Amino acid sequence: MKFPRRQFLRLLGAAVAFPAVSRIATAQAYPIRPVRLIIGYPPGGSADITARLVGQWLSERLGQPFVIENRPGAGTNLATEAAVRAAPDGYTLFLVAPANAINATLYDKLNYNFIRDIAPVAGIIRFPNVVVVNPSVPVKTIPELIAYAKANPGKLNMASSGNGSTIHMSGELFKMMTGVNLVHVPYRGGAPALTDLLGGQVHVMFDNLPTSAEYVKTGKLRGLAVTSTTRSEVLPDLPTVSEFVPGYEASAWYGIGVPKDTPAEIIDKLNKTVNAILDDPASKARFAELGASLLPGSSADFGKLVAEETEKWGKVVKFCGAKAD
Repeated sequence: MKFPRRQFLRLLGAAVAFPAVSRIATAQAYPIRPVRLIIGYPPGGSADITARLVGQWLSERLGQPFVIENRPGAGTNLATEAAVRAAPDGYTLFLVAPANAINATLYDKLNYNFIRDIAPVAGIIRFPNVVVVNPSVPVKTIPELIAYAKANPGKLNMASSGNGSTIHMSGELFKMMTGVNLVHVPYRGGAPALTDLLGGQVHVMFDNLPTSAEYVKTGKLRGLAVTSTTRSEVLPDLPTVSEFVPGYEASAWYGIGVPKDTPAEIIDKLNKTVNAILDDPASKARFAELGASLLPGSSADFGKLVAEETEKWGKVVKFCGAKAD
């Protein structure tokens, strides 16, 4: 049986177009069942709060449950590996965090390449750390901290939530850029580190803003500066570190990623939905309460942020010689 040339070309065109039409139809229907959002942290912290807020808002807008799956351990690597190995169908999301940028250099060997194996979807928020000291430390400003540390090398202990944590890296970046000698004291989590800072067993900490802000307001800790490039509305009287150390910036940030090869149409739908959430007045107000600024933009914008942070923190890890616990 012979087909006329025109009919043959129509059939060929339809065959070529069918996969694209099928993908678009799938994205339009997505999601048709519950979606899991994996995070590498335990319940209760800023990552968990962020994930649960975004999961709730995604569910409201997309009509399916977004279930938060906490998989703490191995510096978030357990959660990351679970996300990398998941089916690339849009039903597994991953909360991307600075640990993913830091771990690329902190660990000698990983079972994945984060930038290669996780596709960026959208940024969510970023918020600064705050430089806090025990009130017994005789400094009230960043210049005074630098001068005191240089006059007393090795006398000040710098607490962190663990080797390679954002709190640790924020302090090491400060040391790298100022030449001060602060003795790093790693803890297994931010809570015990903060407890010892309040008790005076350690002297300084580059703590997450949400956990230290109230202690600064009540005078139990002395806040010196925030680590972002702009002042924080939560602690508006504090300057930024960069006002005294030009170019300094350190912040925690979160975004959404998916396994590589997830259909572009699904990534695009998720990106648009996350951006709509960030543009909602109620969402803006809730994140402002956490002291966070928003990270709207394309998936490529978020991918650029992850790449830049990976390069930045890689230099700091090499400077301080940090190794994973």
